Amino acid sequence: MMKYEVLPGLPYPLGATYDGKGVNFALFSSTATRVQLCLFNAAGGREVRIDLPEYTDEVFHGYVRGLKPGQLYGYRVFGPYEPEKGLRFNPHKLLIDPYTKQLTGPIIAHNAMLGYIPHSKNRDLSFSRTNSAPFVPKCLVPDENDFDWQKIDKPKTPWSDEIIYEAHLKGFTMMNPKIDAAVRGTCAGLQAKQAVSYLKSLGITAIELLPVASFMTSGFLLEKGLTNYWGYDPIAFMAPHAPYLASQNLAEMKQMVRVFHEAGIEVILDVVFNHTGEGNEMGQTLCYRGIDNGVYYRLNQEHPRYYDDTTGCGASFNLGHPRALQLVMDSLRYWANVMQIDGFRFDLATTLARDDNNQYAINSDFLATVQQDPTLQRLKLIAEPWDLGSGGYQVGAFRPGWAEWNDKFRDTVRRFWKGDMGQAADFASRMTGSSDVYHVKGRRPWESVNFITAHDGFSLADLVSFNHKHNEANGENNRDGTDANHSWNSGVEGMTYDRAVLKNRFLRAKGLMASLLLSIGTPMIRAGDEILASRLGNNNTYAQDNKISWIDWGDITPGGQKMLSFVRQLIAFRNKHADLRSNDFFSPDELIWYRPDGQKMKPDNWEYFVRSVAFLIENENKGLFFIFNAYDGPIEYTFPGEKTAVWKLAFEAERIPSAATFSGTVTVPGWHVMVFERQTKGPKT
Repeated sequence: MMKYEVLPGLPYPLGATYDGKGVNFALFSSTATRVQLCLFNAAGGREVRIDLPEYTDEVFHGYVRGLKPGQLYGYRVFGPYEPEKGLRFNPHKLLIDPYTKQLTGPIIAHNAMLGYIPHSKNRDLSFSRTNSAPFVPKCLVPDENDFDWQKIDKPKTPWSDEIIYEAHLKGFTMMNPKIDAAVRGTCAGLQAKQAVSYLKSLGITAIELLPVASFMTSGFLLEKGLTNYWGYDPIAFMAPHAPYLASQNLAEMKQMVRVFHEAGIEVILDVVFNHTGEGNEMGQTLCYRGIDNGVYYRLNQEHPRYYDDTTGCGASFNLGHPRALQLVMDSLRYWANVMQIDGFRFDLATTLARDDNNQYAINSDFLATVQQDPTLQRLKLIAEPWDLGSGGYQVGAFRPGWAEWNDKFRDTVRRFWKGDMGQAADFASRMTGSSDVYHVKGRRPWESVNFITAHDGFSLADLVSFNHKHNEANGENNRDGTDANHSWNSGVEGMTYDRAVLKNRFLRAKGLMASLLLSIGTPMIRAGDEILASRLGNNNTYAQDNKISWIDWGDITPGGQKMLSFVRQLIAFRNKHADLRSNDFFSPDELIWYRPDGQKMKPDNWEYFVRSVAFLIENENKGLFFIFNAYDGPIEYTFPGEKTAVWKLAFEAERIPSAATFSGTVTVPGWHVMVFERQTKGPKT
């Protein structure tokens, strides 16, 4: 067996660091008594254990001379196993380095990873002596060689010009016949010319990727023959999910980012720091639980055997502890500096900003630390401003400079185009930047991320085709997923050949998409909606790593082709008109709401005109007049201002803009959107 020269090394940086002659290993633990570095051969089988010789500032560390990048390793951490006190050390479990940059494979749950004896009468109070190493992917010492970014700068798109495209790294290319089958579903596939040129032609400015950091598939899913598709069960925050690298080389992801930047497209990552894949007390011991359970997770103060959980995933990550917060910040800076990522969307961000009393705090350690960080302040920061805990709904309550997913926009616009009564006033606010939510503390309209659909919920096609979710494929008897879809099937549930039903669905889908891309704020499109890709009525495809979730680019319907053309026109129209990308909220003199008779809306009108709204953006001699008609029949609108003014049809949701001119009145068909541009004001009367 090979002998290694082990030196004291340094406590910083944390993780494994190669210096050209050997590797420094540093692992934080405030309560462990001993840490063994476990080195594995290239096959990941033979294991050599080395005690880290030094302990400085609660960091175990050691330097092993002669090791090189690519060396496989893990840790075994010793200490008390006293679950009732919140201590869960078990050296029989191989642990993943929280700072690892790469793993040898995907993380798939196995009973050997449990710190306790499965099916024991004592449950998690029992102690397992089963060696988990054969089932745990190994960490790799990273290759820190410089990557050639070819002097390509980040796009740095202004927030007011941003159009976000939310996509799944794998699902976006898995069924694209124009991309080499060998790289579909990977970073290499996503950077293929066919994928990038398509997104460029669509007109989006940023691709927001569902989690790409290493995540695990739980035993709960394995028992049902399913896998974790979305990726919201992370283990290693800095390591890309191994199956996403066709070459098993980190340079592949860097190259993907570089290709997008060259095309002028930003890359935003959906990051999950509110919980991990280890789950609650009955979950696996893979990393944090076995390193320092009480530091990395919020333990129940009265019963530390159990966890506080505001996420619905078992245990909240404890960003109230400096070392846990340090890990999150180091991870963000790694993605930003080393991988050149342009921004982050924070899953269940309210949990990240909870204080010692487990309440949301705008001055929380996390939000305050992010605000003063010079690297992160230059990036796009997006909060999912809610969680499942007490006081968890915080839409509009994050710090200025943070954008937020605005579910008020989603729900109101869905209900408006569903034909629900009494939505006009809310629709008006959502379409104009949600000033009732964001016009405080100097916040801007772009801080409202407007969306109709996202990964979680119905696709656009399903939103107009199903009254109810159809999640039977998830194996939970259709109990999972939300019931609050605000959807309408137009008279027939699911697939139909009824032309009247299909026409209604198509018109409402266009109305929904037009509302999104004509709204003030930051629009976000769900990948596949632009071609009306269906998920067969499944509104919770988190475990559907198959054709239910993947976008079928080889079988786009005629309706999908028309929608694609429509979306491109909408984006081009938005880019042409700066008023739709306003960096400030409009004053009452700049944006005026009108009744069908051409008179300005009065406060008591909002309850009467419930399914059709119109507004004018006034801009010197020009003006844009928007009409949204969610009635099933036509409405005659009188143009505002002088009766002799000439208005050109600038955009119409049924046909390609015709540049026809109107004066006096116009008839707007049912389920329709029309936009007019004033050509002349006409003589005053």
